[in-house]
Amino acid sequence: MSRGARLALVSVLFAGAVGLMVFAGMSYLRRNPPNVDYIAGHVPGTPVHLTLQTVGTMGHGAHPTWVSYLAKAPDGRWVHSTLWQLPAHTRIDVTLYEYDGATPLRNQTYGRVTGVGTSYRVNGRRMSVIKADSTSTGVAHTFTVPRMGINIPLYAVPSSAKNTCSVAPCHRSTSAHEVITFHFNSGAPGQYRWQCFIPCGADWLDGNGGPMQTIGYMGGFLKVSA
Repeated sequence: MSRGARLALVSVLFAGAVGLMVFAGMSYLRRNPPNVDYIAGHVPGTPVHLTLQTVGTMGHGAHPTWVSYLAKAPDGRWVHSTLWQLPAHTRIDVTLYEYDGATPLRNQTYGRVTGVGTSYRVNGRRMSVIKADSTSTGVAHTFTVPRMGINIPLYAVPSSAKNTCSVAPCHRSTSAHEVITFHFNSGAPGQYRWQCFIPCGADWLDGNGGPMQTIGYMGGFLKVSA
């Protein structure tokens, strides 16, 4: 084989390898959860209403047994995503429906409410801390945004509840749940990592693998834009 033919063959093989890498990369990106856009159509000076739910198991998809967050898009659809686009310097009113049972707190710090003033309520009742003891139903998950100083413990569904949800999205009319409400200011533009700090990745080392470290399940980003 001539030198030119060898060079041509190498070029073809290299181009093929690059093509496979690009295809793999695009496939990975397509599998990432979509951004849920709360900026489009937002009227400046008005709050954004962010409605979320936490579920004990997705019940379908790539990881049907994984615990997860879901967000309600402005058009009313429940979206399996933890990437939320928010307008900067805007009040964010959050309503979170919690459908999962308790997970033991490894650190009582995560049972304390921070970063939202006195706006935090559980089923309409104002609270400041959820204790991991016999007087409390306990904490299922947290919504924690470290850069904003926000930590929201999510009150758990009692273990005695009969009508628990097993397939997301869950529905208030048919499944046991807790209602958590609070508000915060989105602040300056930037990407703010948030996650659950309760180790609820069942069957993973110390509960911190699987859904705990996967975007779209128990962690994501607040994508704040001007």
